Amino acid sequence: MGQALIEATLGASDLVLASALDLPVSPALGQDAGARFGRGTGIAIGADVDAAARAADVFIDFTRPAGTLAHAKACAASGVGMVVGTTGLDLAQKAELASFGHVIPIVFAPNMSVGVNVLLELTELAARRLGGAFDIEILEMHHRHKVDAPSGTALALGEAAARGAGIGFDDHKVLSREGVTGERTAGTIGFAALRGGDVVGDHTVVFAGPGERVELTHRATSRQNFAAGALRAARFVAARRDAESPGLYTMADVLAA
Repeated sequence: MGQALIEATLGASDLVLASALDLPVSPALGQDAGARFGRGTGIAIGADVDAAARAADVFIDFTRPAGTLAHAKACAASGVGMVVGTTGLDLAQKAELASFGHVIPIVFAPNMSVGVNVLLELTELAARRLGGAFDIEILEMHHRHKVDAPSGTALALGEAAARGAGIGFDDHKVLSREGVTGERTAGTIGFAALRGGDVVGDHTVVFAGPGERVELTHRATSRQNFAAGALRAARFVAARRDAESPGLYTMADVLAA
């Protein structure tokens, strides 16, 4: 995602790359951020988070939960807005991230894809219209290197389905099944996660009813769609920063702006 974000930023006429970060042990440190694309940016890939935050108007973060919260602290100290696409945050970590929203504008979304965020709306609508006679199952597949399961997007789809069905997500989610599980419990939302190859991200919400089935699917074939959504969110955050409007926003807010 870092490479996709750099490429998208370099191709945007209204945005300027301020810095590029990687882990302190990365072999990419010191290289020009645009080298992979045959472009000299004059910006060396570094690991100094505080310096990167001070140099930016918006900090885009696609890392892991602990890193995201450390970056949010640096951004809050410098008054820099954030776009966060990190997944796998637990409830306490989400609450901590939200606390930084009292100081700076933050767009937090498990998936920056415009298409996926439309899928979230469709899922909620379908769950509301189809009602309790339809069982809800969510299937997702990602590349072999993904570290969390189910994906953040799959969980967001489950939450959308729960809202539409008028039920509590935490009380009705079934994240895995094995062994003799017995019959499916009515009203639950089931999940299945597949991992393999270089799959960017596939998500399907299945509504299975008596004599019919409705399936809503999104397939990502390139990370550029996530990058495009993240840059759209970055523009939204920049406007909120200029207007001194801190808060924790979602991609729904971005798409509605």
